[in-house]
Amino acid sequence: MKKIGLFVLLLLLIVSSIFVGVKDISVSQFMQWDAQQQLVLLTTRVPRTVSLVIAGSTISISGLIMQHLTQNKFVSPSTAGTMDSARLGILFVMIFFPSAPLLFRSFIAFLFAFGGTLLFIYLTRFLPAKNQVMIPLIGVMFGNIIGSVATFFAYQFQLVQNMSSWLQGNFSTVMKGNYELLYLTIPLLFVTYLFAYRFTVVGMGEDMATNLGINYQRIQLFGLGIVALSSAVVLIMVGNIPFLGVIVPNLVSMRYGDHMKNTLAITAVGGSIFLLACDVLARVVIAPYEVPVSVVVGVLGSFIFIALLMRRKTA
Repeated sequence: MKKIGLFVLLLLLIVSSIFVGVKDISVSQFMQWDAQQQLVLLTTRVPRTVSLVIAGSTISISGLIMQHLTQNKFVSPSTAGTMDSARLGILFVMIFFPSAPLLFRSFIAFLFAFGGTLLFIYLTRFLPAKNQVMIPLIGVMFGNIIGSVATFFAYQFQLVQNMSSWLQGNFSTVMKGNYELLYLTIPLLFVTYLFAYRFTVVGMGEDMATNLGINYQRIQLFGLGIVALSSAVVLIMVGNIPFLGVIVPNLVSMRYGDHMKNTLAITAVGGSIFLLACDVLARVVIAPYEVPVSVVVGVLGSFIFIALLMRRKTA
């Protein structure tokens, strides 16, 4: 699909997201909406659509950065223990600082996500770099270990239900006034664009980056910091969205190449398109009820992920 087609598709899905739902809001009666329809539009539909666009692009860009930093196409925040580490940080706040403000929770989640990702990167130094499947497999196992620790302490403090319901990827609870922290990720996207060339060079390996005058360790830490902060914010605001950070960057790189500066915007748009489409599907599949979008993304994403693995194996 051409680039202009992607933007048109994004616009169509944005319109669909705004007007699809239990409450009927007609496009043709734009000038005749009553007070209740305007309230629904401004309080829930528009914030939900904006959060979908931001979250989809943020998760996809985070996955793209991780894949360059680890030189592995199947690594993302959800397969490197980043999300699970952030979840452990949120549980830490729920236990010791239950009345802490949202910014403090985000900061603690960021610290745990950053520390967990650094530990994962350290573990990859002992793994065979040529085995593309081994590294994300170890990342999933590493994340499951952290998740098990979080679940154990959640059971001890009777917080399993609170943590599970809060961190499940679901945009049905997004309303005006409780999603604005997602705007914090927008400057991170611009910063990523400014450092896109450096991330691309780092993705070629430490020797190549050093020969080109780039501090490999510093850029890697900087990129991991962006990923950790973005992942923490998205997890706190809308929960965990699986597979998105893996499949979208892979699909984009298959069509447009691996130069990060050229594919950054397309990856962001592709992530937003995929998440919007899954959310619209989640709203209509058992209407008037709604399926959590993480379930739809997980089902579709798992099939695409398996297809990518099989393609990589036969390539």
